[in-house]
Amino acid sequence: MTIDSHVHFWKYEKKKDAWISSDMKILKQDHYPEHLDLTFKRNGVDGCIAVQASQQELETHFLVELSETHPVIKGVVGWVDLRAANVEQRLEYFFQYPAIKGFRHILQAEPDGFLLSNEFKNGVRALKGFGYTYDILIHPRQLKETIQFVDEFPEQAFILDHCGKPDIAHHNKAEWEPLIRELARRPNVCCKLSGLLTEAKWKDWSPADFYPYLDIVFEAFGTDRLQFASDWPVMLLSGIYVQWKSLLEKYMENYSEEERIKVFGRNAEIFYKLNMLD
Repeated sequence: MTIDSHVHFWKYEKKKDAWISSDMKILKQDHYPEHLDLTFKRNGVDGCIAVQASQQELETHFLVELSETHPVIKGVVGWVDLRAANVEQRLEYFFQYPAIKGFRHILQAEPDGFLLSNEFKNGVRALKGFGYTYDILIHPRQLKETIQFVDEFPEQAFILDHCGKPDIAHHNKAEWEPLIRELARRPNVCCKLSGLLTEAKWKDWSPADFYPYLDIVFEAFGTDRLQFASDWPVMLLSGIYVQWKSLLEKYMENYSEEERIKVFGRNAEIFYKLNMLD
């Protein structure tokens, strides 16, 4: 089964989606599963993981409801306030929805030190008891702090979104590379091959721009801990779905069939426990 492990859905609202700036006009509209149906069929994608884009519990409910009416959504990564004093009660509440596989907070927008705050760590500590994963969304400047953070939770399943968002537009690996290699030494951390189109110069890139970065994450994480993902519809700012999927397929053409199966679906099935979805 081919799984896209990172897509977003939303009903566009100017206030709620204030992060969508004036140069992101294509995102200022509703994006629902039905808008992806044909794209998935053309690209041989069987299912996806729907990931939160808004920091409110209403978002988690929205994605769960979509999963109940759209079988293509195989799992949900929602949002809950991990800093809340009653975080365990909220996780217990959401545990009634088997579609929820994990949670995410938009860390890239937070100040330095947020990851290591006691309130946030307390919430992350509670995830393991429910079998939930955690998606890490950061900028390269936060990698060092992320390594410290991850080291406190060696049994927690983590996955790094968008390869840590390297500065592909300026061909800059200096800050990112040594820290991404260090983070990858933690066996409980996986990585999504997503979001790189928008880290390059929008609509002004070539496949060769991505290869040095793919070389690093493939070497660092290996094919057992990498997942194909698109970051649709955000990726539309810089390209179209088939461009990213075919680029990764071309990159992996000399890998074994077993390794390609892992990266394009099996790893996501295992990490998000998709076979446990009722």
